[in-house]
Parts: sequence; structure tokens; C-alpha cells
Amino acid sequence: MQLPGAGHIQLLTAPKGARQGRVAGQGEGCWASCPGATLMPGTREPSPHGWVTMGRWRGPSILLAVLLLLRPLPAPACPHTCHCWAGDVDCRQRALHEVPPLLPTNASTLWLGYNLIAVLGARAFPSLPVLLRLSLPHNRLEKIHRQALLGLRELQELDLSDNYLSVLNPETFLPLTSLSMLNLGYNRLEELEAGVLHALPQLQAIFLNGNPWMCSCSILPLWHWLGHNREKVPERSSLQCVFPESLNTYPITAFGNDSFQQCQKVPLSAQHYAAFLLIGPFSFLASIFCCTLIGFIVVIYQHLRKEPQTWRRPLSSGGH
Repeated sequence: MQLPGAGHIQLLTAPKGARQGRVAGQGEGCWASCPGATLMPGTREPSPHGWVTMGRWRGPSILLAVLLLLRPLPAPACPHTCHCWAGDVDCRQRALHEVPPLLPTNASTLWLGYNLIAVLGARAFPSLPVLLRLSLPHNRLEKIHRQALLGLRELQELDLSDNYLSVLNPETFLPLTSLSMLNLGYNRLEELEAGVLHALPQLQAIFLNGNPWMCSCSILPLWHWLGHNREKVPERSSLQCVFPESLNTYPITAFGNDSFQQCQKVPLSAQHYAAFLLIGPFSFLASIFCCTLIGFIVVIYQHLRKEPQTWRRPLSSGGH
């Protein structure tokens, strides 16, 4: 009895007259035509067309192996202290003292608020190529290393509010070329270097309220920046100085040029300070030398004036 469709199956049969049997000890790839080989009973050598058919069967297997090798590595599992779903990684209120070292590489939003993180060291975050939002409010953050945010080049929103930040390094934000929103509210900032804001070319909104700003010459860079970017500060009317108390009722943006007139004088360069440091000790030593020289001259002069009188006294006594 013949199975249905059997007429379309190409049998791997040896041509007439060929010795039958697989070669003993030569594996599946060598048949009786191999020199010096012996055939195993009950095997038949395939025809040339059969070899072609076997090559067609091997093709998909090779392709599958290549695809398996090219398949990207799976993303790291969600940290056991966090909850992950659809690109969001929620690590809020976990009493964390540092950023989890392993995070899913497909994370688009990372929530780290309400923890105990005090420092962001160098490369504090693993490479997160698609991270768009990073939230770190209500921690104990005091210091951010200048290389802490490396690997977050696609980040668009950064929330650092309600922390203990008092100083920010401009280099910290250089990797964030796509950042459009920055929240620095309710920290301990008294001043803000101009380089911090100039390092964010795509910035559209910044929140600075709730900081103890000091209205001295150190606030001048921030005042200049606010004058040209009012639309980027939604709460600019509440951005007030805490010190001195006489100015804490006026927004920083309300100050005019006269308020900072004494701060806009051209400062002395480093060369001037170096010259003063050199001239000061040199002039001091020179003055001591001059005083010593003048004193020596006066002493010699007085001594020379007394010598003629000493010579005259013996002569006068001999006359008597």
C-alpha cells in the first residue's frame, strides 16, 4: 500500500551498480565511495540528487542557528525591591540608600522618590538608552558626582526636588543633551552657576522655587539667565531671596540693573592677583633694605662728625 503523496517524495537511493551500505566508522557524511572504506550492512549510498536534497534540508537549520546567535540578550530582570511593568520601574518608598545596580534596559521611566539616597556617585545608573523620565524627589540627596548621569543621553525629565542639594557642578548635566524639564525646587541652593543652565540646550521648563536664594553678587548669573528665559520658569513670581531680609519680598526677576551695578565691575584677572602677591613681599623687603641702608649711612655720618673733635683735644691740652 502506498501512502498518499508518496509519489512526490524523492528517495535517497544509490544508483544501480553502486556498492551498498554506509561506511563503517566514517560517520554520516561518507559512503562507500570513500577510498579505503568498508560498508555497513543494510545501508545504501545516496545519489547525487539525494545529496542536493540533503543540502536543502540543512539550509533552514543553519539559518535558525544564525538567528539564534544574532538574537539580542534578554533585558535584566526587575530588581526584587522594585515593581516593573510596560517600561516603568517603580522603586519608591523602598528605603534604598543607592540606585539598584541592575535595571531593565528597556526602562523608560524610573521612580526613585521617597528613599534614603544621599549621594549619586560616578555612573550611578547602568546604561539605560531609552530612559525618558527620572524621578528622585524626597530623598536625602546632598551631592551629585559630575559623571553620575552618564548613559542617560535620551533623558527628557529630571526631578530632584525636596532634597539637600546646595551646590551643582555644571559638568553634571552635560550628558543630558535632550533634557527639557528640570525640577530643583525645595533644595538648599543659594546660588546657581550659569554653566548649569547653559549645559542644557533643550531645556523648556525649570522649577527653582523653595530654595534659600541669597541676593548678593553670587546670584548675578541666575538673574542674567532669568532675564532672557522668563518663559522657561513657570513659578518665577515666587522665586524670592531669603537673604538679606530687606529684599525677601521682591521676586528676583523684579530687580533692575541698578541693583547689581556694583557687581558688574570688571573683576581683576589672575595675572593682577599674581602681580600683587609678588609686589607685596618684594616691596616689604625693599623697604627694610632701604631703612637699614639709611640707618647705616646716618651712623657713619655721625661717626665721621665726631672724629675731628677727638683729634683736636690732644693739641689743646699740650699748649698749657
